[in-house]
Amino acid sequence: MHVDPILSDPVADAEQAGQAAGVPARPQLGALLVQAGKLSARDLERALSAQQELGDLLGRVLVRLGLVSESDVVQTLSRQLGLPVALAQDFPDVPLEIEGLLPEFLVTHQVYPLRHEGDRLDVAMAVPQDAFILKALRLATGLSISPYLALESDIEKTLAQPEPQPEDTEGFDDEGLGGDFVEHLKDLASEAPVIRLVNTIVGRVIDLRASDIHLEPFDDGLHVRYRVDGVIHAGDTVPPKLSAAVNSRVKLLAHLDIAERRLPQDGRIKTRVKGRELDLRVSTVPTVHGESVVMRVLDRASVRFSLESMGFATDTLERFNALLAKPHGILLVTGPTGSGKTTTLYAALSKLDSTTQKIITVEDPVEYQLEGINQIQVHPQINLTFASALRSILRQDPDIIMIGEMRDGETAQIAVQSALTGHLVLSTLHTNTAAGAVIRLKDMGVEGYLITSSVNGVLAQRLVRTLCQHCKAPEVPSPELLASSGLGRFCAPGQAVYKAVGCEHCRGSGYQGRTGIHELLVLDEAMRRAIVAGQDASQLHALAIRSGMLTLHEDGLRKVAAGVTSLDELLRVTEDQGDA
Repeated sequence: MHVDPILSDPVADAEQAGQAAGVPARPQLGALLVQAGKLSARDLERALSAQQELGDLLGRVLVRLGLVSESDVVQTLSRQLGLPVALAQDFPDVPLEIEGLLPEFLVTHQVYPLRHEGDRLDVAMAVPQDAFILKALRLATGLSISPYLALESDIEKTLAQPEPQPEDTEGFDDEGLGGDFVEHLKDLASEAPVIRLVNTIVGRVIDLRASDIHLEPFDDGLHVRYRVDGVIHAGDTVPPKLSAAVNSRVKLLAHLDIAERRLPQDGRIKTRVKGRELDLRVSTVPTVHGESVVMRVLDRASVRFSLESMGFATDTLERFNALLAKPHGILLVTGPTGSGKTTTLYAALSKLDSTTQKIITVEDPVEYQLEGINQIQVHPQINLTFASALRSILRQDPDIIMIGEMRDGETAQIAVQSALTGHLVLSTLHTNTAAGAVIRLKDMGVEGYLITSSVNGVLAQRLVRTLCQHCKAPEVPSPELLASSGLGRFCAPGQAVYKAVGCEHCRGSGYQGRTGIHELLVLDEAMRRAIVAGQDASQLHALAIRSGMLTLHEDGLRKVAAGVTSLDELLRVTEDQGDA
């Protein structure tokens, strides 16, 4: 008996045909995902239990639980069902008008027409194995239906037409946010399309390897942007009608007050995305078009607390480890925001033995929890500041103290006193060069003789993007470039360096990942005399170079010569260093 494949369920048909022929049934979706390494067997059991309660398709349950990505499910289903995949870029720019197909039907059953050729209609479907929908499509259009698998979120986004803001909420007065409006926002933020949209926005950080998500409100909607390897990349734009709901969803997850839209707020979201535990640090600020939300991604799975894997040159690492091994004194890490200072301090702490030494940290915020280390989160609202916490922890008999950041003179003074009384103190400062940290301490009111007595060394660092191993291309720099850039000191004549090209692996950027460049200033006797004599930052910097310190730029040139990064990237990061 002939069975029309259009009317049948491909999964059921395959199983029945296979069993009739004595062939084992086609593997189930969950088993295929486990086999592909996208899902653990334990997580599959959890999902199957949840599926019994929810009564939904397994793929949807897996995505809702954050165990796998929607893309993983679609690709696996494509192999299981033998159906092609339609991506968002395959969708027609102008919606096809097919006689007999109502917009309500398309939205309800998540179907989007792709092509109409002769008596055949290609359609993107979220559930192409649903025989009822296939039959309804054929009967409504009178055409032969050729189904394609597509992401549910892609179909929803394409079908959603931007609508003008309702008059009652447009231009509302923040002073008059009533309870009804707040409840309306909560309801919107709890609807399935908004939840899926926020999950998709957050989920992209895994594929992009992003460190931050920016939700920026403008007239045309909420602009989603991602920071990848230190550089901002544009994402999608959320329609204006969903902007408030998306921001409210994020604020609800971060346990923030969604009724407060006039003041900045901070919170955290702990979630599981595509099988990875993610910690998101959320910050909101009011702008003229609405609230701007930034989520800093703290991915516990990808963080590396190992100094050896952070790009340290062998000679720099040896001297840094020697400073770490000292029983007392201050070791500073400097650089601008986002240069990896805190990660370096965490790596330094993880190298120290917390079983034989008492280690206490004071941070704002505590980004990663370290085993065996007492970590304190400051709360300025209740007067638990860096300075007040430091005064208390000195009575806790610590051996090593880590201060997240020296922000004021009082904190700096206590850190110096701690170092002078036999503690090893690790901390960060916002200065451009290692020598600049000494002058910054003086500006905070620390006397020169106290600096020379307490500070052991200062590490300045930046992060440079590393070249994509799949597409980087060699080029031999000209003699003029070797001379003008300083590269000639580290490159032999005729030696090739590498430049960024761009490919599918690095999403066209030419770079994948980041590594550190460093300059380490060790306070020797000559440096101490210069500090007490009151020399400025440039004089101290020059003295350190004469004593053998390689600058940030020079350490970067070593990485260019080694093929780790490009000269263009190094100049982008260090061009503010002048001759440094």
